[in-house]
Amino acid sequence: MTEPVRSPCNPGSPFNRRQVWENQAFLSALRRTGNAREAARSVGLSRSTFLKRRARDPVFATAWEQALVVAQADLHARGGAPDPGSATPGIDANEPRIVKMRSGRLQLRRVRPRQITRAVEQAFLSALSATANVRLSAAAAGFHSASFYARRRQSPAFAREMRLALETGYEQLEMALLAAAEPQSYLDDAWRHNDPPPIPSMTAEVALQMLYLHNKSVHQLAEPPHIKRRRGESIEAHSYRLGEMYEARQERQREEFNIAEAARRAGGTPHLFGPKILPLPALDQVTGWSKANARKG
Repeated sequence: MTEPVRSPCNPGSPFNRRQVWENQAFLSALRRTGNAREAARSVGLSRSTFLKRRARDPVFATAWEQALVVAQADLHARGGAPDPGSATPGIDANEPRIVKMRSGRLQLRRVRPRQITRAVEQAFLSALSATANVRLSAAAAGFHSASFYARRRQSPAFAREMRLALETGYEQLEMALLAAAEPQSYLDDAWRHNDPPPIPSMTAEVALQMLYLHNKSVHQLAEPPHIKRRRGESIEAHSYRLGEMYEARQERQREEFNIAEAARRAGGTPHLFGPKILPLPALDQVTGWSKANARKG
């Protein structure tokens, strides 16, 4: 059986030899990181093990606090407290980062392996702008789609970029379908190269019914499905829904205009509808503007 020895931190608190070494290694790591969980992990134990030892040994608890003070001074001397969720491209995601906690204390942490970083966000948005498929884009970025939906709820900026990427992907798919539907594509027009089959026998009533049912569709008079009054929807609710849809469209147009304006200002492009600044001549060469009589002067 291992003989208990007195801890160097507190001779009155018995720790066996292995625990003494573990405590020393833990305090050394704590002075470097200011992170008890990371320090305990470096020793190969859990944080709760050292919390129990701190509760048992007041002197070990004092050494713990002293190690945190040393760590704070060292981390403040390094400066900066970047967010671990905003990884910098070209930097290893597992590289320790200095993180500022809510209490104001600094810690040295590692980015969680499954945390969405800025690089992951950009990869997801890039894939979304090409496919308009959230699940496919999330899988391409290495995450589940629910993670990006949660990020959209938490971050208005990411929600805006996700919507813009989705609109871009929608336009990409729409243009691809339009390209396939062009007359020169000949992808879906094989039926037009043959005579239509004979009309099956039907009564005049059935023929008139078919004409009535498809009159609006053929002549482009059908009401768009999204503005149709839904079953059981009152007139007031229908009007309110249409008004909300209109306001949402207006808000998106304003947002798109603001984004375009920000890009224009960043690029130094003159405003398209702004007043034109006429070139001025040299002001000392302008004459005929004064009513003063030069002869009387």
